[in-house]
Amino acid sequence: MTDEWAGHPRGSREYRHLLAALFLAGIATFAQLWSAQGILPLIAVDLQINAATAGLTVSGTTAGLAAAVLPWSWVADRIGRLAVMRIALVSASVLGLLAPLAPTAELLIATRLIEGVALGGLPAVALTYLSEEVDRRHAAVAAATYVAGTSVGGLLGRIVSAPVAAVSDWRAGLAVVAALATVAAIAFIALAPRPRGFVRAAPMPPRAAVGHLVRLARDPVVLALWAQGALLMGALVATYTYLGFHLEQPPFGVPPALASLLFTAYLAGTASARAAGGLAERFGRRRVLIASGGLVALGSALTASSLLVIVVLGLVVLTVGFFAGHAIASGWVGQRVRQGRAQATSIYTLSYYAGSSLAALLAGVLYLAFDWVAVVVLVTLLGVSAVAVALAAAREEGWASTGEASR
Repeated sequence: MTDEWAGHPRGSREYRHLLAALFLAGIATFAQLWSAQGILPLIAVDLQINAATAGLTVSGTTAGLAAAVLPWSWVADRIGRLAVMRIALVSASVLGLLAPLAPTAELLIATRLIEGVALGGLPAVALTYLSEEVDRRHAAVAAATYVAGTSVGGLLGRIVSAPVAAVSDWRAGLAVVAALATVAAIAFIALAPRPRGFVRAAPMPPRAAVGHLVRLARDPVVLALWAQGALLMGALVATYTYLGFHLEQPPFGVPPALASLLFTAYLAGTASARAAGGLAERFGRRRVLIASGGLVALGSALTASSLLVIVVLGLVVLTVGFFAGHAIASGWVGQRVRQGRAQATSIYTLSYYAGSSLAALLAGVLYLAFDWVAVVVLVTLLGVSAVAVALAAAREEGWASTGEASR
């Protein structure tokens, strides 16, 4: 992209269509990504598999997404951001509609994993697409519109699939969400304006690409921010994936359709993400990041209670901590790095979803072996580790509360 901006002027018809399209793309992507999470107990019963295996329908999808982020970003440098997003959404929609037809757990998990690979095209390039098509003075508003779509999509995927599954079965729950996501994807393709700011990039030789990533990794603060994404997202996904199984058991006895309402705690998280920016301006980003990890650990510990109201409180506290920390860390990566910003943010996204997959996988094994208390211990340790990483990196030059974005 050149210094002479060539994108869509604010207020124009194309600009409005761009914002609407990205909002819908966020819904289409994240509704499908998380649609299985609220109905895992029903999947486990119907396919006669344990909780850890059922959890692979979530962790496998996020693993596929994590593995695909960098490849999609490299493809987008050649064929364009909009082309990648179109291919990703069409592919994911087809796979999302096929997943409910899977006759076995193995085929369901495999389909969901490939669906994750397809879905990776959106988070890999969406913000880069925005930076090319929207004036930088209005980029924050445009990015917030996309993020709002991802939040709404994630919430819809979880709270729509469970009630539908309760009156029918889990296949119907997945199918309804996939159909909604397909409609959103079609609307995105129809609305997204022709790109103006894309400039095809020459392919970077593999050796040069690896060398560039190594240079980024030499910055301990960048490493710490990547780790924050992995640790905090891992804590969130591990908790939400297996909490439904825990609440089905005594003394709670909460059915999956009702347990899915706990996902509305995401609304508190969305509010905390917005508040985190103001708190960071007042107290410094490093303090907010450290506090976020502490909230995740505290919230996890509270979910060990035998009182449902305390469990819900703990879930809200954990969710608030995650969203605040993610908002700070994800934004800080782009500001910390001057050269290779796209790669640095792509690796943050990769670590974010890789952390969620690994933590959910480990949580499933621990849940089968030791029940919910083991998941609580794991998630609490992830929160404490996030605090420790932030404190360790705080000693490095450039992490001070003044001049935090100097690099």
